[in-house]
Amino acid sequence: MIKHDSLRCWKVFMIFCSIFTGLHSVYGQSEQITGTVSDDQGVPIPGVNIVQKNTSNGAVTDFDGNFSIELASGQDILVFTYIGYQTREVRLEGQTVLNITLQEDTQALDEVVVVGYGTTTKSDLTGSVASVSSEEITQVPSSRVDQVLQGRAAGVQVTQTSGAPGAGTVIRVRGGNSITGSNEPLWVIDGIVVGTNFNLNNINANDIKSIEILKDASSIAIYGSRGANGVVLVTTKNGVGAGYGKPQINIGLYTGMQLVPEQPDMLTQAEQIAFTNESAEFRGAAVPFPNDPSTYPNNDWYDLLMGASPIYNADISIAGSSENGNVNYYNSLNYFNQDGLIISSGIEKYIFRSNIDIKLNDKLKTGFRFNYSRINQDNGVVGFGNVFANLPTQPIYNEDGTYNGFDEVIGSPWSNPIANAKLNTNETFTNNLLATVYLEYSPWPQWNIRSTFSPEFNNIKQNRFISSQSPDLLVVGDLGRASVRTVSGTSWNNENTIQYNGDFGENHSLTLLAGASFQKVANEIVESEAFGITSDATGFDNLGFSDPTRSVVSSDFNGFQIASFFGRINYSYKDKYLLTLVGRTDGSSVFSEGNKYEFYPSIAGAWKISEESFMQDQNLFKELKLRASYGKSGNQAIDPYRTLGLLTEANTTLNGVEVPGLTLGRPANPNLKWETTTSLDIALEASMFNGRLFTEFNYYHKETNDLLLDVTIPRQSGFTSQLQNVGSLENKGWEFLLNSTNIVNDNFSWKSTLTLSSNNNKILDLGGVDFIDVTVDAILGSGNTRLIVGEPVPVFTGVRYLGTWKSQEEIDASGLTDPQVVGGARFEDLNGDGIISTEDNVVLGDPTPDLIFGLENTFSYKNLDFSFYFQGTEGNEVYNLRTRNHYFNRGETTKFGDIRNRWTVDNQNSDIPRAGGDSVTNTPSNSEYVEDGSHIRLKTARIGYNFPVEKIGWDGVRNMNIYVSGSNLLLFSNFRLIDPETSSFGRNGLGNIAQGYSNGEYPNPRTITLGLNVTF
Repeated sequence: MIKHDSLRCWKVFMIFCSIFTGLHSVYGQSEQITGTVSDDQGVPIPGVNIVQKNTSNGAVTDFDGNFSIELASGQDILVFTYIGYQTREVRLEGQTVLNITLQEDTQALDEVVVVGYGTTTKSDLTGSVASVSSEEITQVPSSRVDQVLQGRAAGVQVTQTSGAPGAGTVIRVRGGNSITGSNEPLWVIDGIVVGTNFNLNNINANDIKSIEILKDASSIAIYGSRGANGVVLVTTKNGVGAGYGKPQINIGLYTGMQLVPEQPDMLTQAEQIAFTNESAEFRGAAVPFPNDPSTYPNNDWYDLLMGASPIYNADISIAGSSENGNVNYYNSLNYFNQDGLIISSGIEKYIFRSNIDIKLNDKLKTGFRFNYSRINQDNGVVGFGNVFANLPTQPIYNEDGTYNGFDEVIGSPWSNPIANAKLNTNETFTNNLLATVYLEYSPWPQWNIRSTFSPEFNNIKQNRFISSQSPDLLVVGDLGRASVRTVSGTSWNNENTIQYNGDFGENHSLTLLAGASFQKVANEIVESEAFGITSDATGFDNLGFSDPTRSVVSSDFNGFQIASFFGRINYSYKDKYLLTLVGRTDGSSVFSEGNKYEFYPSIAGAWKISEESFMQDQNLFKELKLRASYGKSGNQAIDPYRTLGLLTEANTTLNGVEVPGLTLGRPANPNLKWETTTSLDIALEASMFNGRLFTEFNYYHKETNDLLLDVTIPRQSGFTSQLQNVGSLENKGWEFLLNSTNIVNDNFSWKSTLTLSSNNNKILDLGGVDFIDVTVDAILGSGNTRLIVGEPVPVFTGVRYLGTWKSQEEIDASGLTDPQVVGGARFEDLNGDGIISTEDNVVLGDPTPDLIFGLENTFSYKNLDFSFYFQGTEGNEVYNLRTRNHYFNRGETTKFGDIRNRWTVDNQNSDIPRAGGDSVTNTPSNSEYVEDGSHIRLKTARIGYNFPVEKIGWDGVRNMNIYVSGSNLLLFSNFRLIDPETSSFGRNGLGNIAQGYSNGEYPNPRTITLGLNVTF
């Protein structure tokens, strides 16, 4: 378990608060100017920057728009600035009380949106881009930025893989485009392409200024071969606007408690004993529990292995600008510590960031972004399966007080979770350095030349140790084992761009961008595993204390290089008709000669209908825009060296002696090429009622061709399959966004945001075959997951479960030749051949939701603010892999609460199988495994209070906010395992397509947090 000292952490940062408060209170006293700033409707504006002109002396309005500034000698002009309003300068001329009105700046109100290699305004955007602001990101504390994206961006499905500390998410932007390759979006952090598998634990969410998600061909084509799955652009803070000459210091602290969520309904100890005995009796086996239930242990594994756990976070940042504005800086330090709900799990993080921009002269600018993170993670040696799969009667200790390592019911060694947590170790340490340095030169006002160099260094070390005292090893006479695995990754990225931005006459505006990008990635993996360790003294620190004949040593290396050349043209006529042309050529080392390079073009246009003369006499639409885009993007979809044959280890006999050797284990295919996605996007955007209502509707259609699939080849080749470009699939759907300012007055405001989206995924071609079976469970075998032409990727398949056999006459009339039993499970023989097999399989469901939604409401009343956020899905199914053991199988494992109503002699109308019936009837994949995954979750709720620091008279304190927040507070679902939002196979490998499977993953905790934010 990660050790922490929360009290010390709080003390250190409260000392910081005291020091900085003291520093800011020593500024000299002079003439004091007070007043209020409001808009043209008389509504106070909080957060307005007030600066004494040509000085670093400034102040900020409080929640009620009030301000107080002590005037230094010199200038008697105050400058009032606020985003979305025109800057105003006021000469005092002896005034000491001011009532200032700021006018809206319609041009400034237009939201700035980050796009690939640049920025634009929302009104000038021709592509589909979803934006998430820093306020939304930090509204509720979160350790990972991807977690807060859930439901906030239309067309983006975010699924939490588990509730374990540091666990990631699965993200699908407008559906999945590949079967073999990754479907995760490309992440770009401050212009650094970090790929699809970057560990987002390395980034502090409080450092982020904005996140943009690029979704359509026009916006993602600039990233070419890696943009098909969408692109997530992360921009971190830079200090601009934080204060001139005087640093702005932010301190954020929060502590919280994670609570164990609702537990699945399982049989009680007495009920489980009755079922287990009943199962044994039916099979003619000895009854495991002949005595009264009270004579056996009644272990509550939930209570023993899970419990409420703390979470701590401390942030400090120093940001600002030099007095002349030539230097902007942002520096932060973050400490985060989270214990897991399950014992022996947790994560501890240290993150340091430094962002600096320097204007050397009017033409030359430089700067850097530097992020270092250290992560210590306890991966846990106890799984959630141990929590509810172990029988409550299983003893933890032997009679002599030693740990028990044998299961008497099954008659085999037993992995004791209590002993594992005390004796064993599974920990990972990660050090990551992500940086970029840039040089920007503007030879003329309309030209900009920029070059960046971005290295990344990643070092991961995982230590695992199983004690020689582990009771299950002692039972079989084995000794301890340990392994050490290190991953060393290095990469660099060089981006070079030249941009022109100019106007021609009164009606023409043109922006040209050209660039070249080069990237190299290399990863080295070394692992050593030792067995037969006799002493726990050194654990994994000395693998030499082991049996050398059983040691296993392995190593691996992989890497690739990409060279790219790209360009973009943005043209505007009369600021009404917009055109965007994008093209990018990518070359990758993962492909063979002749297929290394591919070109990805796109075209997009937009029509600002609201700028037309016939729209000038109406009051409904403030802005109305129609836009459309069409283009291609790509996906490498394969690992390095996949075009080459693969050598595998194969021993042979030479002169009667077995000797090691190699053989060709995989056929080469030099003809492999990029998967290519062609997409169409049509959208309508409208701002109505003087900007109080904004809505956006998108329709899209994507088709991916040259899918990489393993295709069956003649056995004469020496192989059974070969990876080829043969398949195709499509995604089509719609997205809807609504932002509404419902009420705004002097004391109260209410704003709402609604996102809705729906995606239909369908396989068009599988290389000439009708379906491909995917094996996700070794016991179930093939047939429970299929890729079928005309169906989504994937579908759950199996036979229909028809309940139980009610009589022997029913069995005899069925024509089944397989053994059946009255009270046993009954399945549909679809083809009537008398055998229940995969030939009887039907489509039982799929993991793709019919609807994904999110709804947020934000309220403010005077100094109080309150918000809540619901998100969920409708129409998706979940394949419950636990159903086999906890519904159909024998009594050696715990059973779902449904089993209380099972078939018995006294309850013959039940459709729940009898105890022991599985010993007669085989249990294939069937409809009972597939459950409704629709759910609604109260994702977050927050209430905060903004201290009126100006009224209180806290000199040097600009803002102070205290809040209480909660996450995962309510969940409405009919899923047996409670939370249907799981991903048993993660996001890579099989998890690339096998989404929607649940095997009892680490539960998502309910979290209550108390926090404080102070700005000096």
